Amino acid sequence: MTEKRILAIDYGSKRIGIAVTDPLMMFGYPLTTISNDSKMWDNLLNLFKEYKISKIVLGYPLKENNEKSASTLMVEKFCEELKQKIDIPIELIDERYSSEIASERILAGVKSRKKRRNKGLVDMNAACVILQDYLGQNS
Repeated sequence: MTEKRILAIDYGSKRIGIAVTDPLMMFGYPLTTISNDSKMWDNLLNLFKEYKISKIVLGYPLKENNEKSASTLMVEKFCEELKQKIDIPIELIDERYSSEIASERILAGVKSRKKRRNKGLVDMNAACVILQDYLGQNS
């Protein structure tokens, strides 16, 4: 039996936060943050292969009033490009408060002020919040 996992993406114009589930798909944990640069697709596609991803959960940023923002359109464009490159189901998940929740968790759990200022830490933890929301809704 091949162990498959769910991967969550917190997509941003500079950095992309990544979280994955354990092999039993019960828990999500922050994995890494990759730069949104010329190597982004190679790095992302390698993660899909390495972790045997069976589903992608993509954070979908909506405004407070459910309207789309510039970030929403950016994520939609990324999602379309992703669909062209892979044959893995993608599910969009409302991510309205994921970065705030991630920041609160980091403040509570990371003692070093220098580490807390690491924006990549927030991005991968925001992806983890998105993943945990998904797992909670689908368990």
